[in-house]
Amino acid sequence: MTSSLARSGQASRGVKAPRIRLMVVDDSMVARAILSRMIAADDEFEIVAVAGTAEDAILALGQTRVDIVLLDLEMPGAGGLKSIPKIIAAAHGARVLIVSSLAEEGAEETVAALALGAADTLPKPGTGRFNGRFSEVLLGKLRALGRAVPRPPVRSSAAGSIPAGLLRTMHDGPVKLLALGASTGGIHALTSFFQTLPTRIGAPILVTQHLPEPFMGVFARQLANAAGREALIAEDGLRLLPDRIVIAPGDASLTVEVGGGKLIARLVRQRSSSGFLPSVDPMLASAGAMLGQAALGVVFSGMGRDGLEGAMALVGAGGSLLVQDEESSAVWGMPRAIAEAGLASGVLPPRRIATRIAHRIGDAACR
Repeated sequence: MTSSLARSGQASRGVKAPRIRLMVVDDSMVARAILSRMIAADDEFEIVAVAGTAEDAILALGQTRVDIVLLDLEMPGAGGLKSIPKIIAAAHGARVLIVSSLAEEGAEETVAALALGAADTLPKPGTGRFNGRFSEVLLGKLRALGRAVPRPPVRSSAAGSIPAGLLRTMHDGPVKLLALGASTGGIHALTSFFQTLPTRIGAPILVTQHLPEPFMGVFARQLANAAGREALIAEDGLRLLPDRIVIAPGDASLTVEVGGGKLIARLVRQRSSSGFLPSVDPMLASAGAMLGQAALGVVFSGMGRDGLEGAMALVGAGGSLLVQDEESSAVWGMPRAIAEAGLASGVLPPRRIATRIAHRIGDAACR
């Protein structure tokens, strides 16, 4: 079935998985040496290349296969941020992990990097603090991203790597609410999605993206620019208007209720059973409970299983779900859980998800 399932099968039979291949791109020789030594100490990883500039990294990627590129944003020449699309293109499917002081200090740069296609970010500590908790978090992120890289490349198809028998029929009536959930790799996916979605769909749009609270304002501005429509951080009691994007704040889950015939945003500050706050689960569950078949959910790239319980509730109430495919996902965790549970009506890249929604809206409007 999928390459990830094949790898898990190998592990269960005692066959050692190939080491995750990494490139470190940082203009600091000290940082390159420390990061390389820290990563190489774990035999799950292999440092196959280092570079001091983005230009050198792009040249090296033409000759070396890697699974993950660790990239600093502050470097001479073109710099890390502007070079992300070229690095991704040269890396042929490798994931980019931003390891930079700007990941903590500069929300604008961090969200911009994620929108350009970086899979995840990690603040780089000052000299002398590259140990302890930083090492644990770094290696954890590298494992998750490295295992998510398709090996061999996944065959692209309308249903991704999920058998057609596991796909549900999507309802063809009008859409009264669109609920979008995402985590690792989700900002880039959402950007691609909104660049294809028609400007007018006639329904409110909810977004739950796992992101620290200080970055939410920047995320809202960048999403508004990408989508060509208004994007607001949710407040409790906010009325949900057609074609307006309402985003879950960093410290609460976003849900919907109907009051006086109008759709209203409600905030839930308790963590869901998935452990996330904000969580995709309450959003999807409330959408189904309030709107039934007229609720449509989408789950993009992300680590873990947040959204699965909400998807069950949404589908159980008559709503429909689309999820991002493995090949275009930075981490195929959240979408995979929903797809393999037989809850999805489509497993597609973000732009094709937008096209599928546009077709449903257009077909419903013609009736």
